Amino acid sequence: MNLCMIGTGYVGLVSGTCFADIGNNVICSDVDNSKILNLNSGIVPIYEPGLEEMVKRNINQGRLKFSNDVADSIRRSDIIFICVGTPTNKKTNTANLKYVFQVANKIKSNLNKYKIIVTKSTVPVTTGDKIESILKKNKYKSKYDVVSNPEFLREGEAIRDFTYPDRVIIGTDSKKANKILKSLYMPIIKKSSRYFNTSRRGAELIKYASNSFLATKISFINELANLCEKTGVDIKDVSLGMGLDQRIGDRFLRAGPAYGGSCFPKDTRALIDIGNKFKTDLTIVKSVVASNNSRKTLLLERVKSILNNKLKNKKITFLGVTFKPNTDDMREASSIPMISFLNKKNCKINYYDPSGEKVEFKNLKNVKFSKSIKSACLNADLVILHTEWNDFKLLNFKKLVKKNNFKIFDMRNIYSPIKMKKLNIKYSGIGR
Repeated sequence: MNLCMIGTGYVGLVSGTCFADIGNNVICSDVDNSKILNLNSGIVPIYEPGLEEMVKRNINQGRLKFSNDVADSIRRSDIIFICVGTPTNKKTNTANLKYVFQVANKIKSNLNKYKIIVTKSTVPVTTGDKIESILKKNKYKSKYDVVSNPEFLREGEAIRDFTYPDRVIIGTDSKKANKILKSLYMPIIKKSSRYFNTSRRGAELIKYASNSFLATKISFINELANLCEKTGVDIKDVSLGMGLDQRIGDRFLRAGPAYGGSCFPKDTRALIDIGNKFKTDLTIVKSVVASNNSRKTLLLERVKSILNNKLKNKKITFLGVTFKPNTDDMREASSIPMISFLNKKNCKINYYDPSGEKVEFKNLKNVKFSKSIKSACLNADLVILHTEWNDFKLLNFKKLVKKNNFKIFDMRNIYSPIKMKKLNIKYSGIGR
């Protein structure tokens, strides 16, 4: 099939490349000329394991193209996926749909035959209705179907999630569109994935509901971790015992920092706004957002406590600063407010992250990026394990730090408190 992905961010680039890899002709289109030039040369703008190799392979095989001519890309394609960002409006916490509607108007002007317009962007309920009303004004009187097809890609595991998804959600009442899209996804759903056809509004809400529920699990286990610290219980035991119940499951029950990334913070806030618009008070989701916000403050209090409230001139090392491993995404990462606060308290901060140096910290005078774990940890007073990259799971801290009385704050519970005690290392974890 001839597909067009409008937007070459995370969703558009990964989805487009994966669609090409299963045999479709795909044009990934974007107004960012420099990004398109790089992509045509096989240079991928995001950190995602396996993606660069897949992009190059499909370019060479002629199935994947990149273009800054959005209008031409639309005319050439049978199915158009809207994959642009829907950032949060900071003043209102609503989803900003400016880019979605810009694309809809571009499609309206270039409809030349029957097309399926698919929203992959995370959008509030009724967005599909609004896109449809825009398209009705096309001068060619071309027929079309507007469909919601939310993505469920986890950063760091996106290719696997696309290829072996738990489910494929298609929101449409059009039998024609549903038949075509089921055929498009057939190579994937043959692998035992569930193909679920629902209403367009239903599909739009499923995405927000899914992310908000997962955010709830994270906040819940983080609050239980606070209780575990007061009662002498290990949160890992509680998580395991809960997760063995099939009704609950063990995923997203790992205590740690506040949740971050491009989805959970944005989508929980947007769902609250959707509830307000439809005069429905989503009190649980509101509590989740509040709990997650307070988590950032609580962890800073833990750092202060570990250092006996003596922060000035302390050498603090962050191992990992991204919101999760196997990605370079810094959006809503807990490390940002933590490092900013500690910098203001005149701490000297070194950080190492396998995904490289971060622009978020370049203007902070006492914050330095280290090119190795060894150089980051040398002479540290406190080592904070912020992100559970594999690089950090088998470290010899005694050799790395080379300083007496250093401390470790393991925010991901990677290491055993018992083993740390035997090594005479002052260790603090989460919920233990």
